[in-house]
Amino acid sequence: MASGDAVLSQTTQAMEEKKIDSSKKLRVGFIGTGGIARSHMRQYKKFPDVEIVAMADLVPGKCKAFCDFMEVDDTNIHFYTDHKEMLKNEKLDAVSICTYNATHAECTMDALRAGVNVLLEKPFTVTVEEAAEVMKVEKETGKLLTIGFQPRMDPNMQQIKKIVESGALGEIYYIQTGGGRRRGIPNRTFIEKDTAGIGAMGDIGCYSLDMVLNAIGYPKPLTVTGYTSDFFGTSKKYATPDVDHTAEENAARFNVEDFAAAFIRLEGGIVLDFRISWAMHLDTPGDTVILGKKGALRIPSTNCWNGTVGGPMTLYTDVAGLQTQTEIPIIPFDGDRFELKVRSFLDAVKDGTPAPVPTSQILYNQAIIDGIVKSAQVGREIEIVIPEI
Repeated sequence: MASGDAVLSQTTQAMEEKKIDSSKKLRVGFIGTGGIARSHMRQYKKFPDVEIVAMADLVPGKCKAFCDFMEVDDTNIHFYTDHKEMLKNEKLDAVSICTYNATHAECTMDALRAGVNVLLEKPFTVTVEEAAEVMKVEKETGKLLTIGFQPRMDPNMQQIKKIVESGALGEIYYIQTGGGRRRGIPNRTFIEKDTAGIGAMGDIGCYSLDMVLNAIGYPKPLTVTGYTSDFFGTSKKYATPDVDHTAEENAARFNVEDFAAAFIRLEGGIVLDFRISWAMHLDTPGDTVILGKKGALRIPSTNCWNGTVGGPMTLYTDVAGLQTQTEIPIIPFDGDRFELKVRSFLDAVKDGTPAPVPTSQILYNQAIIDGIVKSAQVGREIEIVIPEI
C-alpha cells in the first residue's frame, strides 16, 4: 500500500487534474455542526461524489440552522440530537467529527464500531490514554481514521520534510518550534476543561508539533518538562466577550492553558524546545529552527497558525570551509488546504489506501501534549509513557 505521504501527493495531483469519479457517491454524515463543521461542509459541497445524508448535534434545531447558514438543501438529510442514533439508523460511508475535544474519543469509537470511516478534527483526543483506546477500536474494526491536520497539505510544509530527508542538515539534534498569537483566545467551548480538555496546545500547538515531527519521521517522545499558564484567559483585563458570554464571564470560566512551553527528549538523541500561545506580550515566541550536524533550517513564524510558513526559509551550511546561507523561496500555492484535507480522506475511503494523517503518528503528538499537562501539574520532568495498542 502507498504511504500517507504518497496519498497526499496523489491527492494533490488528482485535485490539480480535477477528475473525480462521481459514479459512486459516498454517503457522508456530520457529528457536530459547530464552527469547524462549516469548513468541512464548504469542501464537501464541491465534490460530485459526496451525498450529505445525516447530521447529529446535541442542540435541538442546530443541524437545521447549520444547513440554512451553509445554503445546503436539507430535504433528504436526517437530523439527530444523538450521534449514536444516527449511526444506528443511517447507512454511512464516512463521517466528519466536528465536536468539542472532550467528546472526540467517544464519538470516533462509536463511528468506527458502526463501520463508518472517520475524518476527525484535531486535536486527536485530550489525553494519550484516550488516543490509545481509539486506536484499539480502529485496529479492531479495520475502518479508516484520519486526523484533521490540513497544514500538511501545503507544499511549503512538505518542502520542510523534503529538506530534512535530503540529508542537507545531517543528523538532527535540536529543534525549536511553536508559535501563537499576541492576542487570540477563541472563547466559546475552547476555554473550559469540560468541553475542550486542553487549551492552546490542542487548538494550535498540535500543528506546530506536527510540522517538525512529521519532517523528522515522528520519533518516539521519551521525557518532557512542561509548563502551562492561564494569566491572560483568567484576567478580566485581557478576557474578551463572545456571542454567549461577557468578558467577565469568560474570565471566570477559563480553566485551560493559554500558554505552554516544554523541553522534550525524543528517540535518536533529539531535543525539542516547544512553546505555544493564545495570548502574550509578544508577537511571536520565535521562528522554528531545526539544527543538524551538517546544516540548519530556519522557518519564519506566522502571526497565527494559518497552515503555511511565515516567509522564505533559510538553509545554513558550510561550503568549502565558508559559512553560507541559502534562501528557500516560498512555493506559490493558490489551493485550499482544507479542500485537500477532505479530498484526501474521501479518496482514501474510495481507494482503500492508508489514512493521509495516520493515528500512529498523531499518537506521539498527543502524548507530548498530554505529557506537558502532566509535567506542569507535578512541576518536574516526567517520562512519557505510550500505552500499548
